[in-house]
Amino acid sequence: MSKVLEAIARRAREAPDVAALTDGRAAYGWAALEREVAAAAAWLSAQLAGLPETAPVALALDNSPAWVVLDLALASLRRPSLPLPPFFTAEQRRHALADAGACLLLSAPATVSTPIATVAGQAVSAQPLDLPARPLHPGTAKITYTSGSTGAPKGVCLSQDQLEAVAASLVETIGAEFAGRHLAVLPLGVLLENVAGLYPTLLAGGCYDVRPLAELGFGQGPRPDLLRLVEAAASAEATSLILVPELLRGLMATLFLSGRKLPSLKLVAVGGAKVAPQLIAGARSIGLPAYEGYGLSECGSVVALNTPHADRAGSVGRVLPHLGVSLTEDGEIVVGPQPFLGYVGGPPQQGAYRTGDLGELDADGWLKITGRKSNVLITSNGRNVAPEWVESELLAEPEIAQAAVFGEAATSLCALLVPTRADLAAAAIEEAVARVNARLPDYARVGRWRGSAPFDPTRGEVTANGRPRRQVLHATHRDFIEQQA
Repeated sequence: MSKVLEAIARRAREAPDVAALTDGRAAYGWAALEREVAAAAAWLSAQLAGLPETAPVALALDNSPAWVVLDLALASLRRPSLPLPPFFTAEQRRHALADAGACLLLSAPATVSTPIATVAGQAVSAQPLDLPARPLHPGTAKITYTSGSTGAPKGVCLSQDQLEAVAASLVETIGAEFAGRHLAVLPLGVLLENVAGLYPTLLAGGCYDVRPLAELGFGQGPRPDLLRLVEAAASAEATSLILVPELLRGLMATLFLSGRKLPSLKLVAVGGAKVAPQLIAGARSIGLPAYEGYGLSECGSVVALNTPHADRAGSVGRVLPHLGVSLTEDGEIVVGPQPFLGYVGGPPQQGAYRTGDLGELDADGWLKITGRKSNVLITSNGRNVAPEWVESELLAEPEIAQAAVFGEAATSLCALLVPTRADLAAAAIEEAVARVNARLPDYARVGRWRGSAPFDPTRGEVTANGRPRRQVLHATHRDFIEQQA
């Protein structure tokens, strides 16, 4: 049986009325949560009658207690789930549904023609899908589609044991004492929030606070209203958050400009892209207890993490206890023993996984990420430069919101830079670049830069967690990037 479901059942007996789940208005104690999961599982069983037994059920809801209950209900039925992130384009969503062979789509009701149930106070519809079944790897419990560096998402198959091994390792590494109230900031359709936010909170006996994303300031346009996030975190007395680096920078700026504080926070886990040590230090200087981690979908989203108990600047922490990490001769990070089952439509994953990321692992077990193997630039002087390194330094400057660095076979590097404010003077960006260059060796300095509109995931310019899609940006800005210095 699922370790998370076992933990819920145990606490339903021991502390039935203690809050386990809330949306800031309604709260569900452990016993109520267990009842909601059982009721949702019974309804889902009826909807799944006659449908292929191994076909996944797609979940396309906003963050809510209903999302949590349905996810747990599918786990109790041992039915594969297919979370669909809200930022997927219509084309990516259709691809994921068809590629996985989903048989049922759970979403907010669009018509009265589909079966509707009330799950954790929310109306949910179940729409059967007439899609050809696809063979999935035996034991698949969740399929996560990561937008990665290409337009077509790729489905990663994970077992319940693999998912919960990550969650249990996080509880062991961070400590159950940090399981107070976790506020879900990232969409639950993103594996990182699901596996590193929801599951560890329930395993450790905390309360999971999950509100519609619009209530956190993510309702309108590409630029979130982070003052609303600050207000939500303050009112919830949230003790932990998971953020991508771009959100951390925005939250820092909002706290600094507003003078607000979030004294209840004990842990802000930051992952999804490389983070400069200056950014982590800056966050802590204004009261945000930020700790960098590293992971990828193929490893259940988390491989290593700094914590309040064990923290080393410039590293992504020590490797989680259920995993083993080694490096190839050229520095590629290899994660074992078997972090995932395989890709949808692909062969089963046999043994350890070569991540494509480059890193260093010291004698004390601290892991450092230096870049992406496929992204390494070789300048005309023959020097190898990981663009993520330079980008992380640029993003540590308060004037720069997004950055993408290029320079293959060039005499110097160039950068596309998105300012934190549209009205920011070019001289301010120039000064920020100069500060970064002063910290970098000659061969890694930025020789030219161009201001840019915000990189847009709907145009394919960045992945969901903010990593630049270099081929797309290169095609758009070819005139600047290929200009001879």
